[in-house]
Amino acid sequence: MPAPFNDLIGTDSFTETLRQENLATWLSATNHRFVAELFDGSIAPQVMAGYLVQDYRFLDTFLALIGGAIANADTLAGRLRLSKFAGEIAGDENTYFLRCFETLGVTEHQRDSMPDTEATTGFKRLFLDAAASGSYAAILSVLMVCEGLYLDWASKAPAKRPDSFVHHEWITLHDYPEFRELVDFLRRELDRVGPSDAQAAREFFSRAVELEQQFFDESYTHPLP
Repeated sequence: MPAPFNDLIGTDSFTETLRQENLATWLSATNHRFVAELFDGSIAPQVMAGYLVQDYRFLDTFLALIGGAIANADTLAGRLRLSKFAGEIAGDENTYFLRCFETLGVTEHQRDSMPDTEATTGFKRLFLDAAASGSYAAILSVLMVCEGLYLDWASKAPAKRPDSFVHHEWITLHDYPEFRELVDFLRRELDRVGPSDAQAAREFFSRAVELEQQFFDESYTHPLP
């Protein structure tokens, strides 16, 4: 059900229009088997490990994407908020990955030798394409999907969380007050600038939603060996 996201952005905004245009894929991702198994802690360790290895692979290009947003933002307030976001990704979230790899027994060799999945390759290309586009709306569209879609599923997590920090911290990292504020900021920025560059926003938003679902799917077809 899309209610949590609607509560944040309203039903007549540009961002919600983009989501409605991609609703079937959006709901398929936010209600994915991966999400359900993350919530109850039943996800296989090899699946979770493979997912995290792949997700960590595009940390570099994701930071480049945020850098592109900072460079193309048209207000100082926007640049400052996006700069803070970059610091959060480089700090707490990066530390979470490293702790998970240690807990799950993922060696540096495994992290380096596991091939990229198609979705990982697609995300890297998407982030770099958006960053190089010079379109603030295109970059915001990608960021809005990456953060807003995760808030949507994380906000539906049951009150009782799994014992393992690998599971419950990944949920918490995508549903806490400051993260909600970030998503709301991205939504307001995209609603503000998106209509003037609607074609680019639509193209990049759609690519991002499709990759989110594919990434969850491939976590099961490409677990850590």
